[in-house]
Amino acid sequence: MKYASATYVEETRIGFVFLRTHTWQHHVLRVAINDLKRLVGEPLPQGGTLLDVGCGQGRSFRLLRDAFAPQKLVGLDADPHSVALSRQEAEREGIDATVLLGDCAHIDLPDASVDVLFCHQTFHHLVEQERALDEFWRVLKPGGLLLFAESTKAYIDTWVIRWFFRHPMHVQKSADEYLAMLRGRGFAFDHANVSLPYLWWSRAKDFGLLERWGIKAPPPPGKREETLVNVAARKPLAHA
Repeated sequence: MKYASATYVEETRIGFVFLRTHTWQHHVLRVAINDLKRLVGEPLPQGGTLLDVGCGQGRSFRLLRDAFAPQKLVGLDADPHSVALSRQEAEREGIDATVLLGDCAHIDLPDASVDVLFCHQTFHHLVEQERALDEFWRVLKPGGLLLFAESTKAYIDTWVIRWFFRHPMHVQKSADEYLAMLRGRGFAFDHANVSLPYLWWSRAKDFGLLERWGIKAPPPPGKREETLVNVAARKPLAHA
């Protein structure tokens, strides 16, 4: 079992294994990236520098390369084993990626050096969320794109997730609270840049079984606790 550092709570052994599965890559990562592409709209940004914060074991690298064709792909993770596996994954996929060891609250990149920042299922591990968001803002170029995909407290604070995984519970937020945090930092987005997916894997209370068995229909937005929030946000060209 792994425990909290000063800035983030690491994956458990079970979580680490899950991040290597087909379920993670196909039903979680792929689906999130496709949804974020839709939220960005056409044309998608191409080239430049793409930073994957909390890159884990690098399973996102191929999907991000295919979607955004970055000139430079950078991964960041605080776990040395994950960094080693990310480098192996990049080599296996033939991707020229730079993988850095470090945490989101202290990103070792220059100011305004990143065109696209991808943050997927990372924020709920972070203790210093506000400081991490400041770092995202710092490293993004004016006009740069933040792709933010996160599980909400309604998912993280369920018995099955608390049983198998560990997270800093005092910082977990609702979808509205995450959106308010992004807006409060200055990131710009509107309704068309936000989605609230209600996917089976994100509903740990029943994993959507009642709907899949045809017993009941899923509740509509506004009548349910949102379990996921995806946002395609911009750092404005003019900012304080």
